[in-house]
Amino acid sequence: MKVTYYGQSCIAFDFDGTNVLLDPFITYNPLAKDINVDALRPDYIFLSHCHQDHVADLVQIQKNSGATVAAIVETAAWVRKQGVPNEQVIEYNFGGTLHLPFGRVKMVYALHTSSTPEGDYAGVPVGYVFFVGDKKIYFAGDTGLTMEMKLLEDLELDWAFLPIGGHYTMDVDDAVKAARFINCKNVIGVHYDTFPPISIDSEAAKTTFQENGLQLHLPAVGETLAL
Repeated sequence: MKVTYYGQSCIAFDFDGTNVLLDPFITYNPLAKDINVDALRPDYIFLSHCHQDHVADLVQIQKNSGATVAAIVETAAWVRKQGVPNEQVIEYNFGGTLHLPFGRVKMVYALHTSSTPEGDYAGVPVGYVFFVGDKKIYFAGDTGLTMEMKLLEDLELDWAFLPIGGHYTMDVDDAVKAARFINCKNVIGVHYDTFPPISIDSEAAKTTFQENGLQLHLPAVGETLAL
């Protein structure tokens, strides 16, 4: 079981041969200029919300791969409008759990906003918890710190993907609190350094997590980690 970081909040899981991509934003990310979008062939694509920096490469990647796209109802409607066939779109909502060949994916709360790249209403943002084999992985999406995260503390999460760039989402200090809320010591940071408002001091961030008994992983764009 592996994960590859493609910059911003775009990650790709390899769940023992099933490839799952989240929030595809690569082409317009200057930090991901060496990533070949046309080489990506996910089986599933999950969207946390519909802002441009999370969906910009969706259509191209889906067309190339034939991936099934999963999202909250209103974002799923936008996906269909982009020409993705209805049978390749899964819409669901908070409290819902998808039972897929690689495992289960539960949709959970996120505190943020959401609109389409055209500026239209796209529902609300979400996070996901993946239950794959004996692993439990939380992808927070774009979110501020919220008490709803405490609902996850009894899951005994193995990994959490948390935004750390501040300005539009949680910053490092709030991400430390979030890690405590969800009772997860292994954190992979996302949504940082892509644009000036979300630039961080990476070494200081790692030190802050370490001083709080937590481990912050900041893989390079294109780097793969074992989970």
